[in-house]
Amino acid sequence: MMETKKFISLIGRNTKTYFKDKFLFFTSLLTPLMLLILFFTFLRNVYIDSFKAAFPPDFAIDNRLLNGMAGAWLLSSVISVSSVTVAFCANMVVVDDKIHKAINDFKVAPVGSTTISLSYFVSNFFVVTLVMLCVLALGFIYLAAVGWYITVGDFFMILLGCLCNILFGSLLSTIILSFVNSQGMQSAVATLISALYGFISGAYMPISSFATGLQNFLGLLPGTYGTSIMRNHCMSGYLSAMSSAGLPDDAIKAIRDGFDANIYVFGNSISLPAMYGIFLGTTAALLVIFVLLVFFKDKISFKFIKKPINLKKNSETA
Repeated sequence: MMETKKFISLIGRNTKTYFKDKFLFFTSLLTPLMLLILFFTFLRNVYIDSFKAAFPPDFAIDNRLLNGMAGAWLLSSVISVSSVTVAFCANMVVVDDKIHKAINDFKVAPVGSTTISLSYFVSNFFVVTLVMLCVLALGFIYLAAVGWYITVGDFFMILLGCLCNILFGSLLSTIILSFVNSQGMQSAVATLISALYGFISGAYMPISSFATGLQNFLGLLPGTYGTSIMRNHCMSGYLSAMSSAGLPDDAIKAIRDGFDANIYVFGNSISLPAMYGIFLGTTAALLVIFVLLVFFKDKISFKFIKKPINLKKNSETA
């Protein structure tokens, strides 16, 4: 019971530390803000023109459906990439505690290292979930304004896909940042993840636009499937509406292929259940790695604890 109270207190402390650091909070939102700015400045029309390119000649469709489809694709990009980048930024609390030696205060306190490690992870998951739900709410408001074609089932599947991406991002960031101990390494990791992850997961640009060899390589990375899962759920209602409006199945398939709702690896199509299997399987592997890191860290810390000196016995000997 006492350990549970300490665990909850540490979670609260880590969460408050993140939100108190205004610069860290703003840095976390850079990726979603960047994607939103890019979309509103010029990508929106590019997406809409790409959708129209798959339509048969003289095929007319409601502009709200087109605008909503473009917004849904953007929302899937923002959620999938930000779930990871925000997790890394929020987990910088762990690195800051190492740099400023705050972690030493925890080590001398009557609390186990396992409790400390778990509190960082749970706090990170809570923070990222809170931020991403706010981003998701803004995305839904935008879709409702330009064209809402998301069913109730798709709505809950979007939430499920979002939570899966958050869990993946929290575990990945916790594992990687557990080996970071300096300000320089911290900046390098944050910059690398923010700049690179969106490209290798297909969030910034559709993987279908890359060369075949690169498509096959990216198809081996789990982040690709986290993005494609969000693509499927966000675009499902809009594709169904287009089909009901008379858009041929070939055109629907062309849109799904061109915008990564369908993923092909070495010529083989990956089904949605298989995407979930790969993505959740990788997440489960990360969870095992995290548990092992916590376990061995606790064992190593215990091994190197010095045996306390019995002052009473020494004084009697003297």
